[in-house]
Amino acid sequence: MSAGKSYFFVGIGGSGMMPLAMILAGQGATVAGSDRSLDQDRLPAKFEQLRAMGITLFAQDGSGITSADQIVIASAAIEATVPDMIAAERVGATRMSRAQLLSNLFNTAPQAIGVAGTSGKSTVTGMIGWMLHALGRDPTVMNGAVMKNFAHADAPFASSLVGAGDIFVSEVDESDGSIALYQPAIAVLNNVSLDHKSLDELRALFADFIGRAGHAIVNIDNDDAAALAAALPPERVTTFSIERAADLQAIFIEEKPFGVDFMVTEADLIVEVSLQVPGRHNVANALAAIGAVRAAGVSLHEAAATLAGFTGLRRRFDLVGQVNDIAVIDDFGHNPDKIAATLTTLHAFPGRLLILFQPHGYGPLKVLRRELVASLVAQMAPDDLLVLPDPVYQGGTVTREVTSADIIADIAAAGRHARHIAVRDDAAAWLVDQARPGDRIIVMGARDDTLSQLAADLLLMLASRG
Repeated sequence: MSAGKSYFFVGIGGSGMMPLAMILAGQGATVAGSDRSLDQDRLPAKFEQLRAMGITLFAQDGSGITSADQIVIASAAIEATVPDMIAAERVGATRMSRAQLLSNLFNTAPQAIGVAGTSGKSTVTGMIGWMLHALGRDPTVMNGAVMKNFAHADAPFASSLVGAGDIFVSEVDESDGSIALYQPAIAVLNNVSLDHKSLDELRALFADFIGRAGHAIVNIDNDDAAALAAALPPERVTTFSIERAADLQAIFIEEKPFGVDFMVTEADLIVEVSLQVPGRHNVANALAAIGAVRAAGVSLHEAAATLAGFTGLRRRFDLVGQVNDIAVIDDFGHNPDKIAATLTTLHAFPGRLLILFQPHGYGPLKVLRRELVASLVAQMAPDDLLVLPDPVYQGGTVTREVTSADIIADIAAAGRHARHIAVRDDAAAWLVDQARPGDRIIVMGARDDTLSQLAADLLLMLASRG
């Protein structure tokens, strides 16, 4: 589909755009792009990796779009007033959304595995991709996060894998409704919970998604997902669970600070699994991934053995380092369920939590205000500390009806230690001043790759403090 064509990505550095651009380049397409972060000289290593793959980069000033033969890809976040979009209109270039392009690649693959759900998509996608790769199935993998197994010095942003096999593995997004475009052979549904859309909308989208699949892998610990699974013919569903009887069930779970062991049962088989990523939520993620590769013809023993080699994703409970018995962890938690999973995992072991949460936009704060506050209040211990800087903002128009200060006021009113410090660097410095041996500092948030650099800077600040 892609060989010989010319694509231009507007916002090529985005977490959903970069891996797609890399897949197309790996398949022989001519790929170019622009990005605000490139113009602002942010994250140069990311753009060096793209250049090393033969991808040409331009300023986001319209100069890179010059021909009607180019296919211009833009995410929903790109406004019509961006010069590249004006240039695309002027030259008559074909326009596609990121979701349209990805779904075309996905739907033309001989065997497509789609991973859906409010939380855990990237981790499950990474697990599936690693297992299939390790077993020689040579998959193509589209992920929204960097997969540590495939990252190295020359490719630090390995959020995709280009394979020659029949299998295409991708997380699919419900937030913009584009999940409706995908036709999976195997569909994974991790969970259904409030995030970008109402629960009624989410139920309908996820029901249609697993209904179109040849086989569905569904988490029945989630009541909404379980109800959707029950509506399908039993022979087309593999259920998985930690709490309930299921086709794939985890038992004898033993949590560790940065890993977890368990047994998985399937019919009369019982197999041991040892993960290098922590938490009960990752046990559920592992069951989802095992179910997907089982549906693709991998044995339970092969799945368990290869899963032990999965080293995780960057910014998913990512231990940056430890100084003077203070750990710094970088995490993608940004919605109520993700935040709860991370904090629950951390509270399984002793130590105060010092949380820096950068909201990923003013819109999500407005939609999720009540749920975010409830999740943080429920998961914070009485001596934990929380600081919120202002939400990430990278240009464009935005309505600031609910702010970080509003969230902090709600949390403080519920009796938790919470503070609003508008400037992120000031918030980080305050946390460093508060830290003492035994603490865990967690940097949380989405849509901002510089959060990883902030986590690394926090470690240096702790070291320089002595």
